[in-house]
Amino acid sequence: MKTIRFTGVALAWALSLCAHAQTYKMMAYLNGAPSSPVEPGLIAQSRGGFLVTTASDQTTDGAGVTFRVTTSGAVTVLHQFMTGNGQRYSPAGGLTLGRDGQFYGTTTSGGSTTSFGGVVNAGSVFKMAPDGIITTLHEFDPLRDGIPYAPPIQSMYGDFYGTTYGNATSLNSNADEPGTIYKIDSAGNYTPLHTFNVHEGANPMGALVQSATTFWFYGTAMHAGPNDAGTIFRINSSGSFEVLYNFDNSHGAYPVAMIQANDGNYYGVTLLGGGPQNAGVIFKMTPASPTYQVTVLHSFTGGSDGGEPLGGFLQGSDGYLYGTTGEGGASGQGVLFRITTSGTGFAVLHDFHAASGEAPVTLMQHTNGFFYGATNAGGVLNGVNYQGVVFRLDMGLPPFVTFLNTYGRVGMTVQLLGDGFTADSQVLFNGVAATEISDVENTFMKVVVPEGATSGPITVTTTKGLLTSNKPFVVRP
Repeated sequence: MKTIRFTGVALAWALSLCAHAQTYKMMAYLNGAPSSPVEPGLIAQSRGGFLVTTASDQTTDGAGVTFRVTTSGAVTVLHQFMTGNGQRYSPAGGLTLGRDGQFYGTTTSGGSTTSFGGVVNAGSVFKMAPDGIITTLHEFDPLRDGIPYAPPIQSMYGDFYGTTYGNATSLNSNADEPGTIYKIDSAGNYTPLHTFNVHEGANPMGALVQSATTFWFYGTAMHAGPNDAGTIFRINSSGSFEVLYNFDNSHGAYPVAMIQANDGNYYGVTLLGGGPQNAGVIFKMTPASPTYQVTVLHSFTGGSDGGEPLGGFLQGSDGYLYGTTGEGGASGQGVLFRITTSGTGFAVLHDFHAASGEAPVTLMQHTNGFFYGATNAGGVLNGVNYQGVVFRLDMGLPPFVTFLNTYGRVGMTVQLLGDGFTADSQVLFNGVAATEISDVENTFMKVVVPEGATSGPITVTTTKGLLTSNKPFVVRP
């Protein structure tokens, strides 16, 4: 592993909103290896409290790296991908932390499988140990699937589910492959679940979301569909597939990210569409029999409120939706925003510019309460221009705990992430005490769901005080 340390206190802005201050701070400046993250990617919080993700790598012609960042801004390159015959490279979508402590991700290029003309450009699924050792689980076939952007997510039962982007991008495309959905386990056993046709949508780019109530996996296809503006779909573990919504430009076009919030509704962003400025929207999808209803919470103008949100969208522990745009804002380099789930209170929290980083591509909230993200360009320190930054946003939110399982049943083991855990920590599932706690570390523990537990918050006594989960834990019968 290669460790690079950066000066973490170089520039900060204080903003004011709703009677409390928000502080934006650059934690690390990216140059060489790693260089700028180039696609929307997931940042995984490790068992040790590190931020772990992927980026490009200018020292190896952009082949890419995986790297981790401490909450104080120290960067360590964990794995350096290489181009060349048979190599797998260009990890673009970030990483998912598995319950085995490994990280799971994808590469969009390379592999030993060739298509017509000897082209190798299909990508792979891999798992990575905390020390950076990579194991390839599956190589995609460029004639059938290929080009996976988002990392797979882990289901309650331990398998991983993901998508491939494909190469067909519209109803009139002559390309063969508009994308697929697959299942894979930690040993590399691969099962194709669904191949899109262009009428169902094409090019799923964001990570899937598993519902704790329906157990289905929900996602978005960025292109095609009846209106050539993308779709929302769902699929179950056996491959039953249905389109839930066809975007129509007025409700947005080209969806790139979607989450399920604590209210059970789905929220996301589209790259384009909406108002006359065609700068994208924030949308809400509510289950309503017999169809799903989509409403627009905010149409971006491309001006001071930003435009073209590409990724980095989540619900914070305070219930607000947080996200980033790649364009617009005071300097035209994107903004960091928040909005309520009802669509009120939209506010810009930071305007990106050359010195503070440009074009943000990812955002997450750490269990310490801070938000962290990365930009794919910009950052200036002591007169040196960098190729992206890792930043932190302090909204004054307290630390919390979170869990890896989507849901659980009595007797199942749940993994908790947080801070200040000790052997004496008490864990309550909606007020019911857990009696089986193991593998306790400062920022990680395993807990068995106790008899009598019901759906609700998980609370843990820690050296930081009583911490509550950022979302309710669903206990299934």
